[in-house]
Amino acid sequence: MPVCFFLWDHLCSVLAAEAGGCILSLGLRDVLWDIMVDKDGVMPPLEEEMDDVDLAYRAPEKKTLQEIQQLDEGDESLNKYKRVLLGPIPVGVDPSVANVTLTRLTLLCDQAPGPITMDLTGDLEALKSQSFVLKEGVDYRVKISFKVNKEIVCGLKYLHHTYRKGLKVDKDVYMMGSYGPRAEEYEFLTPPDEAPKGMLVRGTYHIKSFFIDDDRTDHLSWEWHLCIKKDWKD
Repeated sequence: MPVCFFLWDHLCSVLAAEAGGCILSLGLRDVLWDIMVDKDGVMPPLEEEMDDVDLAYRAPEKKTLQEIQQLDEGDESLNKYKRVLLGPIPVGVDPSVANVTLTRLTLLCDQAPGPITMDLTGDLEALKSQSFVLKEGVDYRVKISFKVNKEIVCGLKYLHHTYRKGLKVDKDVYMMGSYGPRAEEYEFLTPPDEAPKGMLVRGTYHIKSFFIDDDRTDHLSWEWHLCIKKDWKD
């Protein structure tokens, strides 16, 4: 049995014991499973095989935060667990505000002379005329800053398609997980990566970025340019 499923069964057993031997409802088990695997960074086997164009994964039935809070609401042990896991239901949220808002994308590099950050709350068209510079061969990570405002969002993904001279040369899919609403921003860090190195790879790359979820909701799409140089100010 995979470790993640073993831990999940163990967690359900513990919760059932704390609840006086009651069996968790299937609805609550499914919701807590979706949240637990994402917080631990573990994805179901189908999720690992997803393609960013033809997603074979079938998302679980969506439930609002209110509906989740009301599941087994007479069980105080489970209510305590849900309060810790999900937090309070947000109040006073402007209904016109999108559920998920992406605020910044930052390239983190210890060797960079300054921050490499793009503001995603303003004019996205302006980003097409900017070039963000990376020195060849440096190690870097991508930090994504975003907010979840009203409801739980499941299976967030960041897709990163790279083009050079009109041809796609690379693509990355970063599985970010599921998140509940809160006032503070979330931050997601991609694994470390290395900028390409050598005369043949120097130059400007056209990037198409997509921020989507399990429902294939496009929360934000934008385009920008990355310039690989021999030195930071070459």
